[in-house]
Amino acid sequence: MSLAHASPTLQAGDASPELQGRQGRAARNERARVWKRFKRYRPGLFGLAFILLLILMAVAAPLVAPYSPEAVNTRLRGDGPTGTHWLGNDDIGRDILSRIIYGTRVALIVGVGATTIAVTIGVLVGATAGYFGGKVDFILSRLIDTLMAFPLLALLLVLSTVFGPSLRNVVIVIGCTVWASYARVVRAEVLSLRERDFVLAARAAGASHGRIILRHLIPNAIGPVIVLASLAVGGIIILESALSFLGLGVQRPTASWGTMLSDGRDFLRNYPHIAIAPGIAIALTVLAFNLVGDGLRDALDPRQKI
Repeated sequence: MSLAHASPTLQAGDASPELQGRQGRAARNERARVWKRFKRYRPGLFGLAFILLLILMAVAAPLVAPYSPEAVNTRLRGDGPTGTHWLGNDDIGRDILSRIIYGTRVALIVGVGATTIAVTIGVLVGATAGYFGGKVDFILSRLIDTLMAFPLLALLLVLSTVFGPSLRNVVIVIGCTVWASYARVVRAEVLSLRERDFVLAARAAGASHGRIILRHLIPNAIGPVIVLASLAVGGIIILESALSFLGLGVQRPTASWGTMLSDGRDFLRNYPHIAIAPGIAIALTVLAFNLVGDGLRDALDPRQKI
């Protein structure tokens, strides 16, 4: 489903105060319409509520978690759910619920952090390629095609091995390898925007290339990127879990859903709850971000009626 461009607008400093006021009111009205359309998609509201709950859990983890995520009680090794340990204990006696709560921090840091890096790189590269065209477009497009040709997981494994496993490296490595799809979308949008009247007017007014790209083109090409990014966060969380599962992501004893899955791998027959709990957490989180992405896709579609 294609998304129409946002209405081209002149930025602050390029218009009179009266025009800026009208533009501000129009922007507020458009945000209200988008929110109204988004609210009609009930699964999207469920996903948004779940994401907000995850954020609250991550921020208030020391207050919400019943135990320390690293506290070991060897007498409870492999115990199933009880009244005091709602999700049971893992193979060395740590409380699984507490580790799930603290693992939310890692999931959100990686998901949001890597997506932010990817969107920043992708938007800048795509806008530059689409605006300048010619040799610049050819070189950057070949770079995008080359990056997209590599098997993503294999590339992440190689880079994680080279730079070493850590939370910071996981965020940087994932963010620097998944930006190509954003660049391709933004390039296509900018190619159709660069000959529009508002861009020609900015050129005639003497605006620099950087100002035109950053102040005029990118804001009007960002709609599809928002939808793509919201849908991609869940995939990035899965990538982090896969790297941690293989020992190339977040390192123990830091609580991570991927490492928890890895810990429960050898105990699926005797203590299946060790792997089931983080697996469900990953599945629900990915589903929530996908539902929000679906809701944003419909809300930003200009063909949707209020």
